[in-house]
Amino acid sequence: MYKLASIVLLLALSFPAAAADKFKICWSIYVGWMPWALADNSGIVKKWADKYDIEIEVVQINDYIESINQYTAGAFDACTMTNMDALTIPAAGGVDSTALIIGDFSNGNDGIVLKGTDNLKDIKGQNVNLVELSVSHYLLARALESVDMTEADVKVVNTSDADMVAVYGTDDVTSVVTWNPLLSEITAMPNSYQVFDSADIPGEVIDILLINTETLAANPALGKALVGAWYETMALMEGDSPEAIAARTFLAEASGTDLAGYDAQLDSTEMFYTPQQALELNNSKTLMETMESVAEFSFKHGLLGDGAPDAGFIGIETPTGVFGSPDNIKLRFDPTYMQHAADGKL
Repeated sequence: MYKLASIVLLLALSFPAAAADKFKICWSIYVGWMPWALADNSGIVKKWADKYDIEIEVVQINDYIESINQYTAGAFDACTMTNMDALTIPAAGGVDSTALIIGDFSNGNDGIVLKGTDNLKDIKGQNVNLVELSVSHYLLARALESVDMTEADVKVVNTSDADMVAVYGTDDVTSVVTWNPLLSEITAMPNSYQVFDSADIPGEVIDILLINTETLAANPALGKALVGAWYETMALMEGDSPEAIAARTFLAEASGTDLAGYDAQLDSTEMFYTPQQALELNNSKTLMETMESVAEFSFKHGLLGDGAPDAGFIGIETPTGVFGSPDNIKLRFDPTYMQHAADGKL
């Protein structure tokens, strides 16, 4: 018996322990997504991953649309993006996805800039540089509606966010639509005027962490770890304590600005520092109304797939109901994990 026990122990020591499950999430530079840099750099992500015996790799990708494309292709388990891009890229591509965290909504962080005029109506006839078919395109359409124009009155020029500032600096570019911190850099240039921004359509440009629904269902520990890390980071960066100021200074430098610049971007962002704040929007009827508007725009621009017969082709599930096809739900606003955080059950 002793010999058998010794052999079992020897065998156990001969093999390494089973590796923790590994997951990858990606983010791109934007005021509302920068906290993932802090969460990773400070060790908060590792702390929560260790709690659930998993590994989480956090990756920055410089090109926003490329980050979403990589998520859609399966290279990442979760990715930061807007509500519209979640619908038109992964959901439209057949990837069933869940908004795990609603982080904020843009309240001035996305805007339209014109050279030489502060009148939005002067955009008529201009080339407009933006990331085509992104939330910037949606913002342009909503702006044009506000002055009784349509996209037929302008010409959209598809431009990567990585190139936007440099492109705007050339003489022949007179109009751009973009987001912070790029927006702040561009509006600081001479003769530049911000003529419309997301504060004019509050609550419509929502920033989320999107996760593969199948992956989340199979690995609830991943959802708990990510949500736990997020709200610990939110608590760290909020307020005027030395720790909060140091945290936001780190985020400012990581996004290419200073503390005053980053705080200015936060001022034009409706950040949800607590799960309770996020749940208020997630569980509201307003969310489904917003997603219906986004779906209508997306269908009009052919973003729901070649075979989409109408704006409801892709089902969007929210706590107040489903917009679109209940048989083709590919985008879900599930409050489960944010509610766990609110209830202290992570």
